Amino acid sequence: MSKFYTTTAIAYVNAPPHMGHALEFILTDAIARYRRLMGYDTYFLTGTDEHGVKIYNAAQKAGMAIQDFVDENAKKVQNLKTLLDLSYDDFIRTSDRQRHWPACQKLWKKLVEAGDIYEQEYEGLYCEGCEAFMTPRDLVDGKCPNHQKPPTLIKEKNHFFRLSKYSDHIGQLIEKDELRIVPASRKAEILNMIKEGLHDVSFSRPRDVLPWGVDVPDDPSQVMYVWCDALTNYISALGYADEGKLFKIYWPCDLHVIGKDIVRFHAGIWIGMLLSAGIPLPKAILVHGFITHNGDKMSKTLGNVVDPVKIVEQYGTDALRYYLLREIANGRDGDFNDRLFAERFNSDLANNLGNLVNRVHALISRNGIRDFTFDRFSDGYRKKTDSTWKKYVTAMDAYNLHEAVFHVWRLIDFANKMMDEEKPWSLIKEDPERARAVLCNLLEVIRHISIMISPIIPKSAALIRRQIGLPPQTDSEKERGWGVVPRWERLGEGVIVFPRIEMV
Repeated sequence: MSKFYTTTAIAYVNAPPHMGHALEFILTDAIARYRRLMGYDTYFLTGTDEHGVKIYNAAQKAGMAIQDFVDENAKKVQNLKTLLDLSYDDFIRTSDRQRHWPACQKLWKKLVEAGDIYEQEYEGLYCEGCEAFMTPRDLVDGKCPNHQKPPTLIKEKNHFFRLSKYSDHIGQLIEKDELRIVPASRKAEILNMIKEGLHDVSFSRPRDVLPWGVDVPDDPSQVMYVWCDALTNYISALGYADEGKLFKIYWPCDLHVIGKDIVRFHAGIWIGMLLSAGIPLPKAILVHGFITHNGDKMSKTLGNVVDPVKIVEQYGTDALRYYLLREIANGRDGDFNDRLFAERFNSDLANNLGNLVNRVHALISRNGIRDFTFDRFSDGYRKKTDSTWKKYVTAMDAYNLHEAVFHVWRLIDFANKMMDEEKPWSLIKEDPERARAVLCNLLEVIRHISIMISPIIPKSAALIRRQIGLPPQTDSEKERGWGVVPRWERLGEGVIVFPRIEMV
């Protein structure tokens, strides 16, 4: 069995999770579920980033002990597992002194052994929001482009990582797709940045400035700065400290999923660290964009921040999962539009998919159909389903989830079209065998649809499968062929899977 290891970026716990976190977690979860569906031994990691000046200051401002502060916000991120129906296998916290800290310190020592850590007094522009030193060329009108604030001039003695030593090598790896950056537009961005040369980066902060962090080996005056700490989570969770079973099975990572604002750290610093330490490199990095709200950047000042918790509580998990995966194209910025959200739900889920399932279920049940064979008149249904599977797999393998969802809904449209053209409700008296065959072919199409949507809207897929008389969980390797499931004995109880959203 092939393995597949995927990760999200770990969530920074200076504040509760937001819609950007929801997008990244749902996107990664859908990819992990798809790989399991395809028979891969899949391991899915997420977690929380709990060190840094920003968190320390936020705890001070809240009047809380730092550990209590990060525990409270980490719990909110962990609660997303149920809220967003996430299937991750592990959750790593960077304040974990048993699993995470030893891995960070082991990696640090590897960098020292390679001659890539040195001490230097440094004066530079520091953005607290990014937890990064910046150069004047990084700024727009003297401000950080991500946080719209001017950075602070800081002078201190730190340990530095010799990233410049690996700049050309990293560029070659990305250029040749030995490290894939998806989509291609993000690959072009990182290559343009590397052409200008990757600079050495600060890897520690003085303990009197930042008393909260992983201890730097052999230097009690310093704590690790964000990169050797936070980025190491991808291997610390696998037991890199003692190179245990999980590390041997799942590393290297097959896919890191990250936001576009941290591409240079993952495709630059992280890769340089691994090269220095002699650790195999990840295979691919998928970069997603940002989310706006009704066309405007989300802002607490504007009062337009969309809370994923409230959306799920009002409309359900799968409504949010479907919208984010269908509406936001691979690697691009997307918009959470309130009206479009309701329209997508009512049109795509309630009308197209939900109505199809309900009509087929009702006609089969009402007419007492017990013979579920569908070999008659099946050519058109089978060809359309087979072609959809090919397009679906191609899109999912390329991490184009919005495109995969599009193809599934074209199959749903096809099934609705066949229902309207064949009119099995009218055929019941005129040609009962054809009516039965049409309905059972549509039932088989719905079975395939239930498999394809299971990574996208898993709860709804399970409900649909129960309704058509199948186990809620699918075994794709046994079920993907046309007509491979043993004969149905009966259908399940009919339910409304997608209650319509009332438009205001």
